[in-house]
Amino acid sequence: MLDQSCDPIAQVSGDGAYDTRTCYEAVLQRQATPTFVPRRTARLGLVKDPTGWRAARNRILQQLETQGRSAWRALSGCTRQSIAENTMFRFKQLFGGQLWARRHATPRAEALVKCVVLNRMTQLGMPETIRIG
Repeated sequence: MLDQSCDPIAQVSGDGAYDTRTCYEAVLQRQATPTFVPRRTARLGLVKDPTGWRAARNRILQQLETQGRSAWRALSGCTRQSIAENTMFRFKQLFGGQLWARRHATPRAEALVKCVVLNRMTQLGMPETIRIG
């Protein structure tokens, strides 16, 4: 998926399914910051001076240990992945899973209009959420 974008990428977020060597290496190759939520069973690498993907993963595990899981998710920007998934879910629920325009240039316009509508609906009707506990 990273190869589909020519633009610079600053950060790549994902859940525990992306906590793999292959994913870390692909993100680091693009000079981006990986913020994958490690699996609950994840342990620090045993290499004395880790480099590359192992160093990035160890850094995340050390941050989790010092900050806690919830604080790390908020501070690392990892929650952006959840927000993006939720937005795509709402988009598909409202407008269906496909674009209906047939000509080459019009699907882009259709997607843009649907995004504007979704953003406006979100501004009008989002509840204020307060975390308790």
